[in-house]
Amino acid sequence: MFITLEGPEGSGKTSHIPYLVEYLREKGYTVFPTREPGGTSISEQIRDILHDLKNAEMHPRTETLLYQAARAQIVEQVIKPRLTAGEIVISDRYYDSTIAYQGYGHQQDLEQVRSLVKYATGGLTPDLTILLDLDVEVGLKRKTQNEVEWNRMDAYAVEFYQRVRKGYLEMVRQEPLRWVVVNSDRKWDEVQAELKKLILTGLKNK
Repeated sequence: MFITLEGPEGSGKTSHIPYLVEYLREKGYTVFPTREPGGTSISEQIRDILHDLKNAEMHPRTETLLYQAARAQIVEQVIKPRLTAGEIVISDRYYDSTIAYQGYGHQQDLEQVRSLVKYATGGLTPDLTILLDLDVEVGLKRKTQNEVEWNRMDAYAVEFYQRVRKGYLEMVRQEPLRWVVVNSDRKWDEVQAELKKLILTGLKNK
């Protein structure tokens, strides 16, 4: 099963995944966690370029193409082989991030972005995508307070992230069978418990 966690800045995706992986392993599942951009040597090098605050002049098309290059590598090198071997793959972001950020956020042509995504992934779609949703300004405040990595993708105007959130919610509306929305503006333990329940239900129904 291929599970992806999506959400705006500060939604808590990265903090939840290690505990979800540990929980599923205790249940006897073989689980492999990964992240985007990253997850392979090549993809991590591209991540460094994308996130470097010195690259503020990067054009949205350049940004979009670099994400697809990193994604194509991890799909072929890591995700597909793991899924073929019968493992569960949990990814911190996947192609929906590109549609939300580079599509809706940068207001690029959505059909062109989707075509690039399809090419990069070879059409590989998650079985379950969980959107950790919260108010944009709350998420950005969380990120600054928690002293986690602050990168180029965190440095856009608030209006950009509001478009990103609206984009996510529109994707949920378009594909309700794949997406589940979780309110992440709650205590961490409450969100973690809901995520565990959702994933176990997804595994049983697959």
